[in-house]
Amino acid sequence: MSRTFSPYFDPEFESLSERINGPSCRVTFDNESIDDYTIVKIDCVKKQDQLLEVVQVLTEVNLTITKGYISSDAGWFMDVFHVKDENGRKVSDQRVINYIQQAMGSKRVAASKITGQTSKAHDTDFHGEPTAIEMTGTDRPGLFSEISAALADLHCNIVEAHAWSHNARLACVAYISDQSSDTRLGDHRLAAIEHHLNTILHASNTPENASSDIPQHKDVKFTGLICTGGSEGTMTTVERRLHQLLLSVQDFDVPSQRPVCPPGTSRGQDSKGKKKAEKASVLIENCTEKGYSIVSVKCRDRRRLMFDTVCTLADMQYVISHASVDSRGGHAFQEYFVRKIDGGALRTESEKKHAMKCLEAAVERRVCEGTRIELCANNRVGLLSDITRVLREKGLVVLRADVATKLDQSVNITFYVSDVVGNNVDMEMVKSMKREMGLIDLAVKNERVVKPNSPPAVKPQFSIGDIFKSQIERLSHIVL
Repeated sequence: MSRTFSPYFDPEFESLSERINGPSCRVTFDNESIDDYTIVKIDCVKKQDQLLEVVQVLTEVNLTITKGYISSDAGWFMDVFHVKDENGRKVSDQRVINYIQQAMGSKRVAASKITGQTSKAHDTDFHGEPTAIEMTGTDRPGLFSEISAALADLHCNIVEAHAWSHNARLACVAYISDQSSDTRLGDHRLAAIEHHLNTILHASNTPENASSDIPQHKDVKFTGLICTGGSEGTMTTVERRLHQLLLSVQDFDVPSQRPVCPPGTSRGQDSKGKKKAEKASVLIENCTEKGYSIVSVKCRDRRRLMFDTVCTLADMQYVISHASVDSRGGHAFQEYFVRKIDGGALRTESEKKHAMKCLEAAVERRVCEGTRIELCANNRVGLLSDITRVLREKGLVVLRADVATKLDQSVNITFYVSDVVGNNVDMEMVKSMKREMGLIDLAVKNERVVKPNSPPAVKPQFSIGDIFKSQIERLSHIVL
């Protein structure tokens, strides 16, 4: 009788190259050199979007980057970051350190098996994976509430949802499952849901909107963007997708004639003529000696700022070769040396203007000047619809939303809200909402406060741009 044999592969063979030549990426942590920060040093072989991967890993474990220096010429990628944890202290949790080292150094270990420190897009225990929906459209007061109500009417359970509103555009990523079985939806159901949601998004094309110069974008897509429990199921993955969706509907263009839309989405002044928080300043100039474009960003400092700018540069097909970032006095300064993916700098003024507008939008999308409302309740079908209905009846609009279902079937919801003319939420209104929401635990945090005498952004004394211009030969071994 003939027998079939399959070749044998030694399981140690996969790591043979690393054991002979050393790891392709080295990550070290230094908690001794600086009193207030942890220094993270990363040395690895250069590859496409390497900086984005590093920043995404640091962001996933809620580290704040206060300073960083990046260089990636001559086929090698070298980073130095000064970071703090989410409590403003040095990074001392060994699980976080192990996760970063594993994620950067060894892709053989799935990120979901390394540690529970990452922010999973789903923390559910359903029988099947939920279906991801991406939605973009022209925003209007009550649109998110209408979407929530429509999904409830279609007997869909909203497992998770994230929505951003900026410059009268809305982007939303939601995860839904069947109401009765918490399983994936069939193709026939999905077609009906897509038709219904597109009808709601098309309703934004009112005569007022049609007469404005806001592009009438509306789109619903079902996608396998993130799988429950998978290594890619992180919050930063969802946030990057929201950036991409808003970029695709050109939220960087400010309409000259704006219809009635949620506040916090326009520039300049609010409805009462008060000056809003200062805007990001973006400048692009060329370094002709080496063919780089130097992108400088000045703005108010906040968490996840570097992630927002780096992923936007990557989505615009720019390759970052060198960079420096610094934050002080509540302000941030970022400097990136970039080339287009074809190897050239930004040559025309139109290219530079477009890139500056996109980066300004990237900085502003996450910044909401509304009032933050946090809610917690036991999950049930229609819960999000009922909550947003109460907000809508109180004359409030949702500027941003984050909804997550936990293993114990409780739902954590965070809204940034404002009234239709941009005013803060009145505390009496909050008390009224709490009465109407019954057992739902509601907390309010005002995040509209802007310090009136904030010092202007100051370019740090140590700038990679100064070094690059004065000692350009030391930064690169490549003769162009």
